[in-house]
Amino acid sequence: MFVSPDPGLLRLRVPVRAVVGVFVAPDPGRLRLRSAARGVLGVALAVTVSDLVTQSLPAAIAGGLAALLALFTVADPSVRGQAVTTALLPVVGFPVLALAAVLHDFPWVRDVAFIAVLGAGMYARRWGPRGHSLGTFAFMMFFAAQFLHAVPGQLPELYAAVALALLASSAVRFGLWCYERRLPPAAVAVVAPGGSGFARVTTRQAVQGMAGGAFALLVGQLVSHERWYWAVGAVWWIFVNTTSRGETLVRGFRRVLGTVIGIALGLVIAVPLDGAGAPTAVLVAVCVFGIFYSAAVSYTWMMLAVTVMAGLLYGLLGVLNPGLLALRVMETGVGALGAGLAVLLVLPVTTHATTDAWIQRALHCVHACTSEAAARLAGSAAADPARYVAELEMLLGRVRLSVAPLVHPFTPLRARKARARQVIELLDRCAREVRGLASVAADPDASHDARLAAACWRVEAAVQALTTPEATRSEIDVPVAVPHPSGGELALAHLHGLEQALKALAVPLRGPVAPA
Repeated sequence: MFVSPDPGLLRLRVPVRAVVGVFVAPDPGRLRLRSAARGVLGVALAVTVSDLVTQSLPAAIAGGLAALLALFTVADPSVRGQAVTTALLPVVGFPVLALAAVLHDFPWVRDVAFIAVLGAGMYARRWGPRGHSLGTFAFMMFFAAQFLHAVPGQLPELYAAVALALLASSAVRFGLWCYERRLPPAAVAVVAPGGSGFARVTTRQAVQGMAGGAFALLVGQLVSHERWYWAVGAVWWIFVNTTSRGETLVRGFRRVLGTVIGIALGLVIAVPLDGAGAPTAVLVAVCVFGIFYSAAVSYTWMMLAVTVMAGLLYGLLGVLNPGLLALRVMETGVGALGAGLAVLLVLPVTTHATTDAWIQRALHCVHACTSEAAARLAGSAAADPARYVAELEMLLGRVRLSVAPLVHPFTPLRARKARARQVIELLDRCAREVRGLASVAADPDASHDARLAAACWRVEAAVQALTTPEATRSEIDVPVAVPHPSGGELALAHLHGLEQALKALAVPLRGPVAPA
């Protein structure tokens, strides 16, 4: 279709790829498909049980939200860890829900408490996936109380609905369909580059989040005294899984884009339904599937599904109209503006610094995997390069997320975009060689070659040259032995390819950085 050299036509490829990318993105083991299907089943069971027991629509909605959060945000590496985190959700969620309900008639105190919960939830991310899950659940319980206009008299039914929903979703996740038990152990999730005090990313983000949240709350209330909480919610979800100002700004843009498209669909789908039970339930299930299926590959598509689902829920509550949907866009824009101003003006974390930190960790992981593979080939049964291969994949995912602002179609920094793409290509090449090396090392018939130690030393020197500013080019200019047929030929070939990729990385990583 796109055969014309006309630049205007060529630019159309970007939105087309954005539209179809979520459907053609790789899904190894059909994990996204299975997660989405299980999410629909778990949320449906949770809503059904909550509604049957409480006979309350607001309680059923709260239960469905709790189940969705439990299935979506709990991401510990082990099944046991996931179960523990799920069990802890009510411990943090119930007090926050009670606080929000008690403060319903005290707006100023409620507002301060909401911003404090937001900051605490962001700060909790320093403790990894469990901290992230618990922080998110706490924040969303306060958010749900605003969405449902919860008062203290509703707490018993809300507590019952949330507890039943968590039990129902857990029965699906850990009992009926626990496909993770048949998968290899997941790599330990990587956390943001550390530090102390305000040098720690999570600390800076907590301060930024509270600043952005306060701005969104104040301006959001000027826009609407009833739906202001959407602006604060936008700030929270824009900050999720970001570690630099560039990532946050791109995520804010994608959130607004997804919301606008979702509102357009809501006008066509949700408004005509006007809260009709059966078709609304079916479409909500479709939206839940879309949230789970698209989250890993397209934040815009995920926000589209969330926005349509919110419109359908407002239809069930009997308050949906085109004006409300337009207000949703405005409040989301306020939240995106608040998040953008916060990351630009309050303790900013540059994209370059964050990307460099992730690249450094990835390079050290390459070296560790190489050392483990060499030890395994030398006969050490305790050596296990596979665990570093899994960690490297996660680190490269963080690198791709970090450089996303630089390779975005709208970025004006052409030189930095080209450099970022070169870095990603070379790191992907490193990952391929590392996977190949680990595969050779896992072969019990692979024989040790005396040249492996020298080749591994060259890889170590190459990593050191990239990660140590004082290193010189001569430190990695070691003669490379040409592989010849032997038991270790494949391992040497992978090491040789890895060494060359690491040497090539010196060009984009050590060159001058174009000003932002």
